[in-house]
Amino acid sequence: MSFELIDGLSMINVNSTVTLAFAAILLLLGYYTKDKVKLLDKYCIPAPVIGGFIFMFVTWVGHLTGSFAFTFDNMFQNTFMLAFFTTVGLGASYKLLVKGGKLLIVYWLIAGVVSIFQNTLGVTLAKIIGLETPYALLASAISMIGGHGAALSYGTTFGEMGYEVAPLVGAAAATFGLISAVLVGGPLGRRLIEKHNLKPDEDAAFDTSVTDINVGLAEKLSSLDVIKNVSVILISMALGTIVSGWISNIINMGFPSYVGAMFVAVILRNLNEKLHFYRFDFALVDEIGNVMLTLYLSLALMTLKLWELSGLIGGVFIVVMAQVLLVSLLAYFVVFRILGKNYDAAVMCAGLCGHGLGATPSAIVNMTAVNEKYGMSRKAMMIVPIVGAFLVDVIYQPQTIWFIKTFIQSLN
Repeated sequence: MSFELIDGLSMINVNSTVTLAFAAILLLLGYYTKDKVKLLDKYCIPAPVIGGFIFMFVTWVGHLTGSFAFTFDNMFQNTFMLAFFTTVGLGASYKLLVKGGKLLIVYWLIAGVVSIFQNTLGVTLAKIIGLETPYALLASAISMIGGHGAALSYGTTFGEMGYEVAPLVGAAAATFGLISAVLVGGPLGRRLIEKHNLKPDEDAAFDTSVTDINVGLAEKLSSLDVIKNVSVILISMALGTIVSGWISNIINMGFPSYVGAMFVAVILRNLNEKLHFYRFDFALVDEIGNVMLTLYLSLALMTLKLWELSGLIGGVFIVVMAQVLLVSLLAYFVVFRILGKNYDAAVMCAGLCGHGLGATPSAIVNMTAVNEKYGMSRKAMMIVPIVGAFLVDVIYQPQTIWFIKTFIQSLN
């Protein structure tokens, strides 16, 4: 960690270890604040969001006053995300996927249709308010579902086509979407649960089959058992990055490493159910995943730059606000009913707001906040990450490209 004074600006350079410590402290601060401010707990605002937002506003003050700024070495952020999605994959056995199969397909189609609605809304509003179509599409599914990565990629492409502020607009829209995702999802899930007096179905065969993975093995895990479980996570992460690299070369475009890791983990988990080469412990893997997720989100939020929202000017702001309203209304009035009007449906709606406006980790942290308050929904925690991390792209990417080719003259 070092300090520099550059033209009156105190630049605080934070190395990777201190950055990680910052994230941990902010996470603990988030839990403390949530415990003390009952309104935050009541509306299921996630703890990493609270801590991250506090620091985000501190850095914003430094930017506004021109007095101080932070630079972080965020080398652990992607590793934590990779580890989290790996634990999701390890939690998805073939038996569980079969039991949740119909609901998974329904949710997948819903997420895909929502992405089509987002682009349709963006293009329609662009014509009404006179906004150039590339900016409208950047403020639609590209940044809402694709996140910062897609916004940067498409923004750069549009910038090369002559829309110079496209990268700024994309970054601003993705930032706004991520913030909205973690602020809307929890309260919406809570509202559905409270309004319909929903309770988790603790006797459901699906939940029982998850929690009783090691039935008959009630003895305490040995140190070697813990090491084996952690080793499988690390091996899955490594193999997943290799597989993702191969797929990227085959399809000639980027393929997320966390998706590869998740599916390698699914394969190893199901091989283990047949071959029993180690003692899988769901509770341990689940807790590791939760720690990885909360630290990842704390890192992601504390390094967000609120001043990037300056890109939300005029019509772009109208489009992103409309996207938040669209996803919220669809989740509350339509998706909840399609998914069955039960507790699982309410938690999945909180997740939809997360990855429909921000990113899959936002979906999981929304659902985790709801689960911590009202009880666990295993179906939601298995289905939403798989759809949000990968399956939705099967629908979202092709239809987004169709919108670009159809409505942006330069690509016709």
